[in-house]
Amino acid sequence: MTKMTLSQELQWRGFANQTTLSDITKLDEKKLRFYHGYDASADSLTIGNMAAVMMDKVFIRHGYHPVLLAGGATSLIGDPGGKDKERPLQDEATVRANVAAVKKQLEQLVGKEVTMVNNLDWFKNMNVIEFMRDVGKHFSMTPLVQRDYIAKRLGAGGAGITYTEFSYTLLQGYDFLRLYEDHQVTLQLAGSDQWGNALSGVDLVRRVKGVETHAYTCPLIINKATGKKFGKSEEGAVWLDPAKTSPTQFYQFWMNTDDEGAEGYLKVFTELTKEDVDKIMHHHKEAPQIRTAQTRLAQEVTQLVHGEAEMKQAEKVTELLVGKVPLTEAGAATLAVMRKEQPSCLTTATASIVDTLVETGLASSNTEARRLLSGNAVTINNQKVSRENFEAADFVNGHLLLRKGKKFKDTALVELNA
Repeated sequence: MTKMTLSQELQWRGFANQTTLSDITKLDEKKLRFYHGYDASADSLTIGNMAAVMMDKVFIRHGYHPVLLAGGATSLIGDPGGKDKERPLQDEATVRANVAAVKKQLEQLVGKEVTMVNNLDWFKNMNVIEFMRDVGKHFSMTPLVQRDYIAKRLGAGGAGITYTEFSYTLLQGYDFLRLYEDHQVTLQLAGSDQWGNALSGVDLVRRVKGVETHAYTCPLIINKATGKKFGKSEEGAVWLDPAKTSPTQFYQFWMNTDDEGAEGYLKVFTELTKEDVDKIMHHHKEAPQIRTAQTRLAQEVTQLVHGEAEMKQAEKVTELLVGKVPLTEAGAATLAVMRKEQPSCLTTATASIVDTLVETGLASSNTEARRLLSGNAVTINNQKVSRENFEAADFVNGHLLLRKGKKFKDTALVELNA
């Protein structure tokens, strides 16, 4: 296996974007302490956040020490970056609960040996005069109003920006100064949308301490097939919290990723080596219909986030849905998951398929159900049907899978009424 330097691995995985370093290879010279801040405006990270965590893990594998910051204070303000209008403000109790939830997810992904901090610890007792004298005086308005997200909001057609949002970059800048003082942090990692805020920190540390620190960002992960931000499904964001996105839904999201982006997602969202990824993509390109890349991607990411047992169960449900394994292999635990994940109903051996499509929500009316049947858009156990009633032979151990179209979510578990 070829051993990569940190800079080589960052570039290979697609984590190279903007940096204040004159040359990215300078990251290979000395193991630094870095910090990466995570928003606490929600009680779970998304897979968009996870991409940033995976970048952190690359630095950690190469000997860097992480300080992960929960934005307990800054989340009370709301980051204006990438937003066309101000976010609704959340109360302190909500943000505190969000911080606890995000901290737990970060520790699961990165490990408990990392240093965890909360910027509410140093902002909660700071008064306005202190903030203006010790922080605000070091910032010039000219470069701040030229920041992309601020200029957009202030420009023609913009929604404007409140002083609350405008002050966000000063708060994040102070985070860097405080972490330099308390933890000897000299590098900030961030997503590309935080570049301006990261520069605020670099500039503040230089002005106050006369020390050169640096910022490094990873690019936004884009779905190459759609050109949109990666991690949004038809139902919304893909969350790491199993109560928001179940392990099966999570697994199936990765199974449904496009061929065009599969290799990039393997590099970003897994810790597989270059040799592993090259081998997977070789097999995938030989027979793309088998979806080798998507299967390995779903296995790796689901296991990392939800553990091996949940991954195996999600894999089993998915294999049943696509007909890779027969319904005879569906045990009680798997069927229980399917009842929770998929539409389901009880019926009789010769019941109406039309009625069942409507009852399970796969069709909105009898008319639509008949149209789906006549258009060969309905399958029973992955076999197309056009008839309007079930037959006893359709049921396997008292169960069948009824699907509209090709999507996992449009499959219902239909069971014989005992």
